[in-house]
Amino acid sequence: MIKIFISIVIGIFIISPYAFSQSFNIIDYGAKPDGVTLNTVFIQQAIDVCSDQGGGTVIIPGGTFKTGSLVLKDHVKLQLEKNAILLSSSDIMDFPGDQSSKSLILIDQVENVSLTGTGIIDGRGDAFTVAEAAPDRPFLVLVRDSKNIRIEGVSLRNSAFWTLKLLGNEKVKINGISIYSHVNYNNDGIDIDSKDVIISDCIIDSDDDALCFKSDRRSVCENVVVTNCILASNCNFIKMGTSSFGGFRNISISNCILRPASESNIRYWNKTIPGITDSITGISGIALEVVDGGFMDQVTISNISMRGVQTPVFIRLGSRRNPTGSLRNVLISNITATTHSLIPSSITAVPGFYVENVVLRDMIIQCRGGGTEKDARRQVPEMEKAYPENRMFGYSLPAYGLYIRHARNITLDNIRLSLLNPDIRVAIWLEDAHQIELRDLKADEKEIQMNEVNTSGISIK
Repeated sequence: MIKIFISIVIGIFIISPYAFSQSFNIIDYGAKPDGVTLNTVFIQQAIDVCSDQGGGTVIIPGGTFKTGSLVLKDHVKLQLEKNAILLSSSDIMDFPGDQSSKSLILIDQVENVSLTGTGIIDGRGDAFTVAEAAPDRPFLVLVRDSKNIRIEGVSLRNSAFWTLKLLGNEKVKINGISIYSHVNYNNDGIDIDSKDVIISDCIIDSDDDALCFKSDRRSVCENVVVTNCILASNCNFIKMGTSSFGGFRNISISNCILRPASESNIRYWNKTIPGITDSITGISGIALEVVDGGFMDQVTISNISMRGVQTPVFIRLGSRRNPTGSLRNVLISNITATTHSLIPSSITAVPGFYVENVVLRDMIIQCRGGGTEKDARRQVPEMEKAYPENRMFGYSLPAYGLYIRHARNITLDNIRLSLLNPDIRVAIWLEDAHQIELRDLKADEKEIQMNEVNTSGISIK
């Protein structure tokens, strides 16, 4: 019996002791809502005065205010009122600093800051170079090395780069925001590399990864709760990695809907990957990756409904950079999914290492099927240094439901696999897999067909 103990510890969020009773309307500082005037100086002056006077609310009233980079200060709430639009300048010179700090809204090394309201922050991402290698595209909102941060209600649109990046923060609460970014490369939704974070009731529709946990520094991304969100992506919907230099610990994700993105202007998977017929799909519903050293420990993901995904679950322990890390103690439960490729769910490591202590429970997976004899007999390469992605081993695997290699202490419990099309492949492939417990597994109302290579301790109940 595998027991996984998860303890989610979230600190108390305190956006006071200061009050937001003082108000500073940017119109009073010279800002003009004509969509043409560059208002950076006027808006920044209102922010600076607000902070210097002990804090309060900087009001963005209705209208379109063009601006370059804005730096929020201690004890400031930036509030976008109804019909307010902060519209990004299209001139990169209005975004000072290097790539790591270029952002339309910069919250850096401050405390007690809020970004709220019902207005829109529009990054005009298509006004910047539309290319993955373009170095000077700004983030839409960057929160870095700060504490007691709240982002609530606002709509984030059309980022030139990542939409909302959280790096090195403590005590961040994000609630009820809407993200829509499909105008450039690297249009992630929310990137989380912080601790003591709560994300709830958000709608994210992005070209790149919708919800992406990272560990770019040696610090650990930990104590994070995500719940009640709707996620759409042309890449990964829920992803941990690729950066894993520190690690991931104590993370809980629950009650989320994963659906196809509203548009796809960059990814044409049905034209580039054999076996995909749908014009818009995401890569993996849940992608857990430790490939740059570091570790993953104590992760629970539950109550997820997904459609429009190529691969429901992708778990990878790799050796792309740094010594190989560890990936263990993961519970994924109550999942329904419909797949749109020949690439099944997988749990894999590199030779000599193992993904450990993983439970997949209560899952209903409708598989696309269509696998041939050639797919069933494929020799799957190890790809130890490859970038982790569902298609890293090729456009199919020799199982239609779940491929497991270099893993131990894995439990598969109450999993139902069905096929939309006939498939010659087995449902489950086990290779260098040890202490594997299989309970109540069914495929099209038949017993699961498996293939075993170098396995031990296989228990079927």
